[in-house]
Amino acid sequence: MYFFRRRFVQYLLLIAPLAFLAASAPQKSTPTTTTEVGKYSIVDTGQERFFNNQSVIKAPTHNNAFYGQDAHHQGHQPAYTNNGDGTITDQVTGLVWQQAYEVTTYEKALKKLRNFELAGHADWRLPTIKELYSLILFSGKDVSGKNMSRVPASGVPFIDTEHFDFDYGSNGQRIIDVQLLSSTIYKGTTMGGQRTVFGVNVADGRIKGYPINDPRTRSGKKYTVRFVRGNTAYGKNNFKANNDGTISDQATGLMWDQTDSKKGMDWEAALAWVQQKNDNNYLGHNDWRLPNAKELQSIVDYSRSPQQTNSPAIDPLFNITAIKDEGRSTNYPFFWSSTTHENMRGGGSAVYVCFGEALGYFGPPHSFRKTLMDVHGAGAQRSDPKTGNAANWPQGHGPQGDVIRINNFVRLVRDI
Repeated sequence: MYFFRRRFVQYLLLIAPLAFLAASAPQKSTPTTTTEVGKYSIVDTGQERFFNNQSVIKAPTHNNAFYGQDAHHQGHQPAYTNNGDGTITDQVTGLVWQQAYEVTTYEKALKKLRNFELAGHADWRLPTIKELYSLILFSGKDVSGKNMSRVPASGVPFIDTEHFDFDYGSNGQRIIDVQLLSSTIYKGTTMGGQRTVFGVNVADGRIKGYPINDPRTRSGKKYTVRFVRGNTAYGKNNFKANNDGTISDQATGLMWDQTDSKKGMDWEAALAWVQQKNDNNYLGHNDWRLPNAKELQSIVDYSRSPQQTNSPAIDPLFNITAIKDEGRSTNYPFFWSSTTHENMRGGGSAVYVCFGEALGYFGPPHSFRKTLMDVHGAGAQRSDPKTGNAANWPQGHGPQGDVIRINNFVRLVRDI
């Protein structure tokens, strides 16, 4: 027995210095992984600059205008690993991505997956719209403009080009034609009856629904396609009503106000409204914020739509205000995010997410008559001017005539 006690003491004397050195050595921070924080960890938008209604500004302080915008809250920062085999691992989401892309149609992409292998794996899939949106970075700058054949020198893609292959105009004639294809089919139709699939445009920074068949050629529309594998739980919410006016998503670690602002307001007013709620210790908390673009998109329910389920694209646990849209039909609001959507003219627009139809004034090819219709689907992410008069855009804005509202609704969020 004495022999064993002596050897044990010798062992403790041996490891004690090593333990001391380990404890006193500088500790490296490691990227937060999906196994540590949940199976639906939202990657930060990457927006680090602050904006007023038009320009970059210094960081606003508490109780001042424009406080509480995206850059004030730094979430799980993007962290990628190049595996050296044509794949990229996202250390936050646990997803493994194809580094390269190809240009093909929705149907051909599904056909290719039947026999597709890469890096020794055959379980690749088309990403869902929530998986795909994890890649977007709002450090990008929208290159849309009058000349859609030349990339402006100040244009910045909405994706990490150090890790992922990227080319402007990869799947079309315009520089903004970089629509990454998802597997998420819209529960409804767009463009006057077209079967629609969602995609993320990493040249102009938007989610839109696109007709699976090009209305002009009636053949399969071509997309930029990048496959994914791993973490099949990503993008799946786990909502719990707390019976106190809040809803917790145990998948993302976010707590949401069960109801909304019940009124629309411009972007600056939305930020101020959140500050007021915190000053009043709303629902027992004073750390509410306007959600960033990716947090807000995380609560979209893409299995729902006004067309097919007669409901907004959100879980029924949430209360949402019904509105009369531009055509005087019952619909559901656009909701502001805290994220600025920067473009060639500056930071005058902010991101919103459609929980009702993504309406636009649109006419068929070669038609001079524009009709109000769902052009991109409930669950689309677009942008509005931060301030101004919506009446100045009676036919909307952009190629699809996106309706301009400016006075959008607000839903509060905080970390659990």
